[in-house]
Amino acid sequence: MNIQINGKDADIRLEAEKTIGEILAGFESWLANTGYRLSGVELDGETVSSGSIAESFRREIDSVETLNIKTSSMQELIAEGLFCTLQDIDVYENEDFSGKQSFAEHWRESPEACLLAEQMPELYAWIVKTFSGEGPGLQGLRAIVEERLRELQDPAGEIGRAEPLIDEVCSRLEDLPLDIQTGKDSRAAETVNIFSNITEKVFRLCNVLKMEGFAVEEIRIDEIPISEFLTEFSAALRELLAAYEQHDTVLVGDLAEYEMSPRLRGLYSALLCISKTSASPA
Repeated sequence: MNIQINGKDADIRLEAEKTIGEILAGFESWLANTGYRLSGVELDGETVSSGSIAESFRREIDSVETLNIKTSSMQELIAEGLFCTLQDIDVYENEDFSGKQSFAEHWRESPEACLLAEQMPELYAWIVKTFSGEGPGLQGLRAIVEERLRELQDPAGEIGRAEPLIDEVCSRLEDLPLDIQTGKDSRAAETVNIFSNITEKVFRLCNVLKMEGFAVEEIRIDEIPISEFLTEFSAALRELLAAYEQHDTVLVGDLAEYEMSPRLRGLYSALLCISKTSASPA
């Protein structure tokens, strides 16, 4: 039997495997730590459908001439899941009242839901809540899903587009002590919320750039390796949020102005630089 991976002949030697299922089980174990997942199977040119998986996996290897194993990176699978979710949002929007009531339950059983529940649990929970009629609305959900899709498909471009927002939030952080002192509580709360969201976005983009092959691990910020810098940044962020919840206005102001703003600017500048000078292998 000829074994292919994504349509190309693979140097895979069989040992005691007798069925297609046994081959694929071993292959999945091998893929576990590679960042790739099994995404499809073809037997003699025919795609194995979800309804014929059990029967196909029981087939003996002597009955198949060519096994083509399709693999996809986790980024590709998540991007596909997000794209399918955008289509699901359109379907939900056009459902009548009774259809909307049962949509969330059916969606939970979809392949994209299972993937997002594993890889993006917070987004998954938001989607379920929205499809249950309790979320912030379809337009807000659609905007978030589209943003996450852009981050996966064009992380370097998304970093470049974030520059005005980074400048704005850092300026607001530097003004936060004065906002607190002058009783501008709503603006202060908005600043903390915006900062938290944009920081999470920059962290996500950092991870995507790394998975895309950019030399993120080589970055040093203020002579600190990026892995150590991110650990310290995360700890400072938790300290800021805790101080804000405890109404420790002095600590919130100091952390925002002297810790968080320069850290965010430093991290963003480093990622922007490397996204422009390093070539992604894709």
